Amino acid sequence: MHFFPRVLALLFLLLTASCSRSCENLQPQICYSIQDRYLKQLPPPFPPLSEEEKRAAWGREYAIGQHFARDLDLYRAITAFKRASFLLPKEADKRQSEIDYEILLCYYLGRRYEEAEATFRQSGLSQVGPDFPAYRDLLTILYEVYGKLGLPEQAAQILELQKQHDPTIYEGLVLSSALEKADLSALRCWNGESAYSPSLQQMLHCYDASKKSPALAQWLNGIIPGTGYLYLGQRQTAMTAFLVNGLFIAASVQFFRHGYTAAGIITASFEAGWYFGGIAGARIETTRYNERMYERCATPFMNQRGLFPVFMLQYSF
Repeated sequence: MHFFPRVLALLFLLLTASCSRSCENLQPQICYSIQDRYLKQLPPPFPPLSEEEKRAAWGREYAIGQHFARDLDLYRAITAFKRASFLLPKEADKRQSEIDYEILLCYYLGRRYEEAEATFRQSGLSQVGPDFPAYRDLLTILYEVYGKLGLPEQAAQILELQKQHDPTIYEGLVLSSALEKADLSALRCWNGESAYSPSLQQMLHCYDASKKSPALAQWLNGIIPGTGYLYLGQRQTAMTAFLVNGLFIAASVQFFRHGYTAAGIITASFEAGWYFGGIAGARIETTRYNERMYERCATPFMNQRGLFPVFMLQYSF
């Protein structure tokens, strides 16, 4: 007779433990869309080809590559640039670095980060310094490439170089990384004197006003199964959770009341799975809901402010 109250007490303790572990850990998917007209408005970093260079075989391939690159036909552009590199005389060191950079930029814009990193590593770009016309852009590209490849040490080294070379871009990259990772603690403590601070606080206020509480969703679903989903606006899921849990609870009560202890234990174990699964599910769904809300607030903010690294580039093809 005392078995069922003990089960309820155990369920309550487990519910308390599960809710205490709930925390806000977002993994949003924030994307940008780059168009050829944006690239066409950026100047090239390197001096134009001379008439003699234009007549050379490598110069013709280089010009073809630039044409394809401006139209974001990146595959053909890379092919043409590689041909130009193959045909380039060995003594033309500066032009070789320029071609290598154009290839790296194509891979970067095509989001082929492994190929971009390999191009940098296998070329002479690792030896260029601040006198290289596209040095600032090269650092910006490498920071994102290393970040996408999960190489934090290399990314930190590049970020330190960018801090010394261009503190403004450095601040933009740090903020961009925090926004893409949804590092809310860092964003809420952002430098109040920064030019980004007022609009950043507005963006965070937008998110705070629309987000839901994972702990509250868990507690609601623990008190009355399904209400955690109803809190998120998922009415069909809420109704299903309520009915399934209600049926299993009613069946368990009837089995225990009529002395069918074994059947009651089996039914209660099934109900425990549904019950705690619903609590965990409410937390997961709340996190997903908050991720979508964060994306709706952060994506336009980053696009309008040019806070994606690609929009920090000073030069194009």
